[in-house]
Amino acid sequence: MSARPDMVLLQVSLPPGATLADALDVLGLAEEEVDTGYGLVALLPEAGLYVLRVTEEAGRRAAGQVFSDPRIEPS
Repeated sequence: MSARPDMVLLQVSLPPGATLADALDVLGLAEEEVDTGYGLVALLPEAGLYVLRVTEEAGRRAAGQVFSDPRIEPS
């Protein structure tokens, strides 16, 4: 899925070494609810802390901390 304006950042705890497929399975998300181009980003991999971009609806359903994802452009 390409990025959409209604997406948020979802911070989650997963087992260290988790993949995007693991995150989808554990969080019960469908691929169309996730920005697969952004992927699963390890914030603190040794602690199992990750972030991914998901639709607002998916962010409300999934267990994790949701952050806004404002568009960043040069001024």
